[in-house]
Amino acid sequence: MMKCICCLAFAALPFHLALAQEEDQEAELAKKLSNPVAAMISVPVQYNHDDYGGRNDGASVDTLVLQPVIPFSLNDDWNLITRTIVPFADAHDFPLAALNSSGLSDITASQFFSPKSPTADGLIWGVGPVELLPTAADDALGRGKWGLGPTAVVLKQTGPWTVGFLGSHIWSVAGDDKRDDLSVTSLQPFFSYTTATHTTIGAFTESTYDWRNRQWSVPLIVQAGQMFKIGSQIGQLAIAGKYWAEAPVDGPSGWGVRIQLTLLFPK
Repeated sequence: MMKCICCLAFAALPFHLALAQEEDQEAELAKKLSNPVAAMISVPVQYNHDDYGGRNDGASVDTLVLQPVIPFSLNDDWNLITRTIVPFADAHDFPLAALNSSGLSDITASQFFSPKSPTADGLIWGVGPVELLPTAADDALGRGKWGLGPTAVVLKQTGPWTVGFLGSHIWSVAGDDKRDDLSVTSLQPFFSYTTATHTTIGAFTESTYDWRNRQWSVPLIVQAGQMFKIGSQIGQLAIAGKYWAEAPVDGPSGWGVRIQLTLLFPK
């Protein structure tokens, strides 16, 4: 009898090892999702809803954003991580009819040169250029300018915790002479905690400062995301609340909502 039990135990061992390896992979993927320069292909699809105030009270904007992240190995030590933001906006119920537009907005593309290994202190970082492309389908949906500037990210992951900062600045370098020049700083501190069940809870901002108009826009965002697997496809579904702590007088106000589906394509 004991011999049969031992045989069954040894037969089941490969199955348990496979489950453990799959669990370790999913835990690693959950941490990589919190790293903007992780060497992993991911395709976030994000929906945002924001209500407006001031003279635009009652108006709202729905935005669908595609944000593919594609890494390239440059050599044994360095990766190039490309991040592209492709927004589609639907603005409606604005008092000024010209603002009620739908379609593609301006595309923002970033390229981060990032070491493959963290520093001795465990820091993960990347630097590179960021470009603004005047791809908007309508004047109300974009700035009408080509933009260029630097971007950088630094973060540290300790156990289940991720703490970091992503920043950039864009100046306009060409485009429609009738449109205002552009000088905008983006500041995005972030932190998150990933549980043993691969649920990630985080808080961050996507703050911008418009130097030309001397105006802050500061949405405070709290988000919870859960990893899942359907067949061979791994992904994460996240829901966030967004509060506009600071914005232009006639800009977004109060609470907004964000829903994000991220599809992962690990090597």
